[in-house]
Amino acid sequence: MDISIVIALLNEEESLPELYDWIVRMAKENELSYEIVFIDDGSSDSSWSIIEKLSHENANVKAIKFQRNYGKSAALNQGFYYAEGDVVITMDADLQDNPDEIPEFVRMIKEDGYDLVSGWKKKRYDPLTKTIPTKLYNWATRKMTGIYLHDFNCGLKAYRKEVIKSVEVYGEMHRYIPAIAKWAGFKKIGEKVVQHQARKYGSTKFGWERFINGFLDLLSITFISRFGKRPMHLFGSIGTVLFVIGFFIALYLAYQKIFLGIARVNERPLFDLGILSMQLGTILFVGGFLAELISRTSHDRNSYLVQKTLRIEEDKNYDG
Repeated sequence: MDISIVIALLNEEESLPELYDWIVRMAKENELSYEIVFIDDGSSDSSWSIIEKLSHENANVKAIKFQRNYGKSAALNQGFYYAEGDVVITMDADLQDNPDEIPEFVRMIKEDGYDLVSGWKKKRYDPLTKTIPTKLYNWATRKMTGIYLHDFNCGLKAYRKEVIKSVEVYGEMHRYIPAIAKWAGFKKIGEKVVQHQARKYGSTKFGWERFINGFLDLLSITFISRFGKRPMHLFGSIGTVLFVIGFFIALYLAYQKIFLGIARVNERPLFDLGILSMQLGTILFVGGFLAELISRTSHDRNSYLVQKTLRIEEDKNYDG
């Protein structure tokens, strides 16, 4: 199969039929074998009914419906699990991404050898309440990850199949997939200017909480990429340094009391500093040890309640 188009959605009943027709037309015109994987992230409108109808009409339409809303990262993670195409495309369901851009993405993956190609909405039609936070977010992400993409948050991206089978996304990590891919060893990451279209139906799902959560996840992914498999190296090192500092302070004060006869050393601020340093060092060391145990034994981070599926193989039941 040439391409899998993975679409996470929430309450997009008005745009789904038009988006589906557009994708099918594009695939036929470019002679691409395809599948469309819809992930309904707990919609409360008739989105699932529309997807059921499309799947009955076209065997290339697969779908998963979450029992409740888990977020875009959860939806994409499960969509990636079931995607079978050589090139996996992600796009939003709100008609702001143009399916006619897909063939060029596919060419860049297959012919130019990119592992991942991210769209860049150079000219945007979003309100300032969305564009200003996005610019700040992109700047911070470039600085912290060392990946110089203009638009990390663009929903239209293309991946070599091996990439999406090697990464895991959760929380709000979907916007950091280029960084996750890079740290997984996929170095060739490209960018393509894409046409951004004004939202035709409904309203944006963007809120300031997503911007705040995104920044916190940026800190998380930076930590995870460096210490996710070895948290003891961070917490243990800091804890050891603090404990040693506190220990030498205690030795110094003990020397003053025993050999120099200085009284009431326990009333000096240095005494409190030494005790606090040893306590913090011990807490961090033990915390690092526990984090190491958790990182090596946790397997259920990506478990979601799936209410319904369409054309999903029974022997591939997703378990995270």
